[in-house]
Amino acid sequence: MADSFTPQAFPGSQAGLAPEQTAARPAVDLLDYWKAGGREIKTFQGHSQGVWTVAYAPDGLTLASGGADRLVRIWDIETGRLLRSLRGHTHDIRSAVFTPDGQTLATGSEDRTIRLWNPKTGEPTRLLFSRYDHNVCCLSLSPDGLMLARGSHNKDIKIWEITTGTELMTLLGKDQYDHHWSPVVAFSPDGIHLASGSDIGKIKIWEVLPSGEEKVLHNGHWLDIEDDDTTEYRGYYVEDEGGFQKPMNFWIGAMIFTPDGKLLVTGSRDTTIKLFEMPQTTELRTLKGHGAWVRSLAISPDGKVLASASDDQTIKLWDLASGRNFKTLKAHRGAVRGVTFSPDGLRLASASWDRTVKLWEGGTETA
Repeated sequence: MADSFTPQAFPGSQAGLAPEQTAARPAVDLLDYWKAGGREIKTFQGHSQGVWTVAYAPDGLTLASGGADRLVRIWDIETGRLLRSLRGHTHDIRSAVFTPDGQTLATGSEDRTIRLWNPKTGEPTRLLFSRYDHNVCCLSLSPDGLMLARGSHNKDIKIWEITTGTELMTLLGKDQYDHHWSPVVAFSPDGIHLASGSDIGKIKIWEVLPSGEEKVLHNGHWLDIEDDDTTEYRGYYVEDEGGFQKPMNFWIGAMIFTPDGKLLVTGSRDTTIKLFEMPQTTELRTLKGHGAWVRSLAISPDGKVLASASDDQTIKLWDLASGRNFKTLKAHRGAVRGVTFSPDGLRLASASWDRTVKLWEGGTETA
């Protein structure tokens, strides 16, 4: 494999650079690059409990992570040093996202709130919540960074305006009797649509502006099991006095659009990953290989490589065009709950229940 696949000039985010400054950088085929290697190069230690989420800053210089210890931690990528810990949440932090300009970090928690921070100083800037909200599980930013959507243990989806903290809209499905949770959300690359995944494995596609309407309802991962005698299809049901719980097997744990918006990719508790062609939401392919719940998905900037993280303690890399799993990364000693590519796609960060965040690199090893 050519030496040009070795990221000598990382951090590689080119945000804010003029076209003539980025033109000199050689283009890297990220599929070839990740096929050539997949090495753990750094472990970030400091969380006292399991880590749910990790996010790459747009400039490629820092990582943000959050988990069960209720602290948002900001890490220097090159040195591995903990730069600061952000305090404020009172329960597990489930999701973290940077705005495209890197000036704001949003975090969602099981304490039912979303907090906005200045990641450079660690100062809190805004608190978003609604009166009847529940555990916040997932955050998704519109591509322009102006709208923030949240998925939670609630049937509705709320969207806020980042700059003012104004609640813009509440998305509710057409079926008033549908009380299933919408724990996962993802904006389309054009910002026009939002996808949501439910605790029973169904997928909805919403038109965000101007209507806020549900446009598509797709069975997704859900299967109608005829011999199932339960009448309630929530994430679980509880019999008398809470003595017995039955988790749903099709709960969607992650969803993401490809950069060109042509595919929606979902991961589920059924251990599979599904690819849907947009905008018709036509199921194209089911990827099998994980042995447990698929919790997080990331797609390389060129749209060629899919990374999936699972409770089976592995990260799998897939060729999106063929659906082939060409590499499995094994180093975590607990469930892997979060995964994200660096802005240039040359590195991969993962968050695990083993209380660590790991950094991975592809390409050929140099002496």
